[in-house]
Parts: sequence; structure tokens; C-alpha cells
Amino acid sequence: MIDPAVFDPSAISDEIRGQNAEIVAKLAALPDPMSVPPALVRERRRQGLGPFPQMPSSSRARTIAIDGPAGPIPLRIIAPDNPRGVYLHIHGGGWTWGTADEQDPWLDRLAERCGLTVVSVEYRLAPEDPYPAAPDDCEAAALWLLRGMEGRFGTTRLFIGGESAGAHLSAVTILRLRDRHGLTPFRGANLFAGCYDLSLTPSVRQWGAERLILNTNDVRVFADNFCGQAPDRRDPDISPLYADLSGLPPALFSVGTQDMLLDDSLFMASRWAAAGNRTDLALWSGGCHVFIRFDSGLSEQALSRIDGFIEGL
Repeated sequence: MIDPAVFDPSAISDEIRGQNAEIVAKLAALPDPMSVPPALVRERRRQGLGPFPQMPSSSRARTIAIDGPAGPIPLRIIAPDNPRGVYLHIHGGGWTWGTADEQDPWLDRLAERCGLTVVSVEYRLAPEDPYPAAPDDCEAAALWLLRGMEGRFGTTRLFIGGESAGAHLSAVTILRLRDRHGLTPFRGANLFAGCYDLSLTPSVRQWGAERLILNTNDVRVFADNFCGQAPDRRDPDISPLYADLSGLPPALFSVGTQDMLLDDSLFMASRWAAAGNRTDLALWSGGCHVFIRFDSGLSEQALSRIDGFIEGL
């Protein structure tokens, strides 16, 4: 069983306790991001005015475009010399914000430490393009990689992963490749702080108004944006928590104990394991939603755990 000590307030370091307090204070002083158009929030994020600090761009990143179901899909590629694998990355942002170039240092790290060519998908965003737009784009990117990655990158060793909405879309992509194409190509899945139930888990519903990166209303709005007119939010293609999870790759589920999406990872990891799949669950005391976006000792521990998971497959 999970060690309850990880949830004890005394397990939270002074560094993380102070960092969380700064985040709450900063966001409380800003306008409610759900009260303004998504396009404006996206622009503010590009200026470093969102909840997360800006990350520097990689000097070795390049962007190509592939054919998608509704037009070209940009892919941001960061490649090491002589790659030993490929990592299909799907960014977060509540299916509404976020871009493929917002987290280059993470992708550089995977290239350097794990020898992976990282391919990050610039999928269509909601509410302008609701379900199934984003999953369709991610599925198309995965199929493109499978068709050509050995010739282009010299390897067939394939991983997938993402953060928050990106972890959700990674799980959906894994399931689509299995169910629609009979393909199980991924060596492993790195799923960080995902939202796997768009009807909302108890930890989301009970969180309340405090915005430690997110609050309850934020996730409700994000889910509304993504789902659009979809009639059943527990359709496994929307909420992968309700899918048949048999025959899936090893997965590392990571989440902080102060992340309002905590239940999503607890529930999904349990179902992943119960379906007979190798499952690692990393719980980080005091970590907020996608806390690895902030420099801290806890972030380095979590990122090193990801490195070790990938290197062990």
C-alpha cells in the first residue's frame, strides 16, 4: 500500500512550503484567468505572466510540419547525436493553453541524459477546436513516427509522455493505437499529473477556490472547453480512466500530494496495475500541480526518477 507518511504535512520541506505559498499569493493577485478569453491568457503566458516561470528555448530545437486530419501539425524536435530512442511528448495547459516550445529544458534533459530524440506535438487547442481535435492530432503524430522514425532517427525504441492535459492525451493516444490500429509500440509512458476523468475526481471537486496553480473551477472550465458537445464524459476516449487498460506499456505516474489532480493519478495507476501492466507511482510530498516547472530539490528528485524509469526500459 501507499505509505501514508508521504501525505503528512511534516513531510513537506520548508522550500516547497514557501514555494507553494508564493504561488498562491501571486495567483491571488492576478485576474481570474477564466474570466478572460483564452487567446489573451495564451499571450500572457508567452510573456511569462502565467502561473509558471518562462523556460529558455533550446538552441538545437527545430520545427517541421506533418499532414494532420485538419491541416498541418507542427512538431518540435530536439535530437541528440546518435539517438537511442524517440520520445513523443504532449504538452499540458488544460487542452486550452500551452505550446510545444514552453518546456525545452525538460526535453533537452531527455535528449542529453536518456539519449532520446524528443518530438513535441503542437496539437489544436480548445475551445476553438474541441474534442476530438487534440486526440486526433496526437494520434496522427504517433502514426507518423511509427511509419518513419527508424529511417529518420535510426531507432525503433519509442516512448510517450506528457504533463497534465499532456498526460491525459498520452494515455488516449496509447489506447487509440491499440484499439484503432492494433499497435502497442511504446516502450514506456511517462505520465505526470494527468487528468484522466473529465467528469472530475473527488480531489478536484473538493479542492475549492484556492489557486495553487489550479482550482476546482479552472478544471471544470478546461473540461468544458475540451469536451465541447460530447455527450458522455466517461467515454474512454475522453476519460481514459474508464478504458480497458489491458496490454499497455510500463508507466510511471508522478504527482505531488498538494496537486488537486491527485486522485486522477492514484486511480489511474491502480487500474493500470490491476490490468496487469508494470506500474510505478511516484508521490511527492507537498508538490503542487506540475511542480517540476519550478526549480527545487523536489523537482530534481522527480526529474531524476523519470530519467531512471526511461533508462531502465
